[in-house]
Amino acid sequence: MTAYETVSTYYEAFNRKDWSAMLALLHDEVRHDPNQGTPRHGKALFTEFLNHMDTCYDEQLTDMVILTPANAEGAASGRVACEFVVNGTYKATDGDLPPAQGQRYVLPAGSFIDVQNGLITRITTYYNLPLWESLVLGR
Repeated sequence: MTAYETVSTYYEAFNRKDWSAMLALLHDEVRHDPNQGTPRHGKALFTEFLNHMDTCYDEQLTDMVILTPANAEGAASGRVACEFVVNGTYKATDGDLPPAQGQRYVLPAGSFIDVQNGLITRITTYYNLPLWESLVLGR
């Protein structure tokens, strides 16, 4: 599988809520750099994060654009960038964030991913947290 196909398959699994298929595409020592907070290292910590997110949020990604550098096209390893729109429902209050009341939101986001030999070794996700907060607060 190429780096592009790995990332495409990963996000297709996300939209199906097929967590085991997503996790199968991660290297055991994956580094997860979240938008907020401390990076996580390893598939076990990423699994905890994924379970937490599934508890608090119901999300589908649309308008996905996956970009690979020209010199990595067709390769099983390389860096990949993704841009997408998160269409979500806030199901359960997440820590110190605003209270959840089933609010819906549409939020642009993106990620940067390293793929080595068909497995994701790093995933960094970015979105505008103040914008998300304003959306769930109805501002």
